[in-house]
Amino acid sequence: MRVAVVEDDDGVGDALVDALTARSHNATRMQRGEDLLLHHKGFDAVLLDLGLPDADGLVILRNLRTVSDVPVIILTARDDERSVVRGLRVGADDYLVKPPRLNELVARLEVVTRRRRSEPDHAPDFVAAGDVQVDLTARVVTVAGEDVGLTSKEFDLLAALASRPGEAVSRQQLMDEIWGDAYVAISRTLDVHMNGLRSKLNRPGLIATIRGYGYRWGH
Repeated sequence: MRVAVVEDDDGVGDALVDALTARSHNATRMQRGEDLLLHHKGFDAVLLDLGLPDADGLVILRNLRTVSDVPVIILTARDDERSVVRGLRVGADDYLVKPPRLNELVARLEVVTRRRRSEPDHAPDFVAAGDVQVDLTARVVTVAGEDVGLTSKEFDLLAALASRPGEAVSRQQLMDEIWGDAYVAISRTLDVHMNGLRSKLNRPGLIATIRGYGYRWGH
């Protein structure tokens, strides 16, 4: 199991890493919430402290949930009911109060990752909308039976939307999935590729703009 340990206290963080490593897991220590937001990919689970130096852990979790469903266990000294409820509502899979019993912590990590792996993957291999057909596996797009020559990033953008037909997808999700950075304050990169994609498909309205949020595939 690859676990991100987001904890600014060196004593606690090092102890958690050592305990997980001793149980044959791969633990990576992070001290700031921003580190998790920038490097969350590739982890099977996250242990998240709430008292971080750069932002409250609940804010970090809320931002993380806009781009990732990686299992998160909050591990904090806050034991009041309000904090527990807020943490779970924001998107935590579990909530533990420090100091944790290490065997229980590992067991809870295994439960949340097993639960996530058992969820069915409904991502399609082929999507059609009118005369636009998208083979997501072969990375081929046709419009009215004619191949459309998309760049690699244009296809990645199309695939991110077409694999979620009818679902609103935020700009942050798209930036995170395609360019690996959901937190660029101002980025023309997405706009340029979106304009190119829409121009090549030449099907107005197929990719709808959701003002102030992102985009949706399908009429």
